Amino acid sequence: MAKKTLSNAPFLRVAAAPHLHCGASIKGMMSTILLALFPAVIGAVFWYGMEAVRVMALSIATAVIVEALCSKIMEKEIRVDDLHAVVTGLLFAFILPADAQWWLVVSGSAATMVLGKMLWGNYGGAPICATAVGWAFCTISWPVYMNIDATMLNTALVNPLSQLKYFGIESIADASMYDFFIGHQLGALGAVQVGALLLGGLILLGRGVISWEIPVATTASVLVVGGIYYAIDPELYANPLFHLFTGSTMLAIFFLLTDFTSTPNTRGGKIFFGLMAGFLIILIRTYGQYPDGVLFAVLLANMITPLCDMIKPKPFGAR
Repeated sequence: MAKKTLSNAPFLRVAAAPHLHCGASIKGMMSTILLALFPAVIGAVFWYGMEAVRVMALSIATAVIVEALCSKIMEKEIRVDDLHAVVTGLLFAFILPADAQWWLVVSGSAATMVLGKMLWGNYGGAPICATAVGWAFCTISWPVYMNIDATMLNTALVNPLSQLKYFGIESIADASMYDFFIGHQLGALGAVQVGALLLGGLILLGRGVISWEIPVATTASVLVVGGIYYAIDPELYANPLFHLFTGSTMLAIFFLLTDFTSTPNTRGGKIFFGLMAGFLIILIRTYGQYPDGVLFAVLLANMITPLCDMIKPKPFGAR
């Protein structure tokens, strides 16, 4: 009788959640992100030539090697074939000057992987965007070498954010939004490829890799808050499109603020997160020391992610 009961008992397997799989993989998502970044890669090479290739290749190679070494030291499976290190290395290269020193690229990319990713247990555990961590490390350690205006003296391009910060609104009176859109401005290597990044962001949205809440909320916040300042005094503050089309704004909207591990999970949390990020971008650019405050805004927004996750929809039927 006992044997019959055991044989008829249902077979249950205990396993860790989640129990459903949508068919997506880390490698698949990273491949799509690389595809989305490819137009900006082309734009960076077009404007900066082989210097751009050098920085991107060195940053990616360093990221891959450092991840493999850290995995080996931590006695974890080496998973560089999932392409996450490639994406992280490329994004870090995008926020560097095109003529960045080789040691700056290597140090920053290594710090990005160690401090921004591996320290938290490889992919999925980092509470802060790894690219922003690497940028902060280099900016604090070597501010002169991260200063795009100071390092890129041999180019005819102009940094519109620096012009606005140090010379006032008159210095950008003749600024062309079209020039900014096609990447004809001095700035970080890939971050200023505005049109290319917008195209890449639309690819990510179309493929379902990212959701609409953070990009839309951040864009709306930048335009509204920037528009309020512009309405208060147009002879002192730039129009909101200027803030959207300059610096690292577009890179942050689609590729940094949408980082999978450091952003909220709920819809309401994502919207609030994006609104705060856009508000911080304008606030830091207006009152901060640095002309482009986007990466600082990313870091500060990441800090409120746990609070954003507390914004949850009301349960069905609850009073």
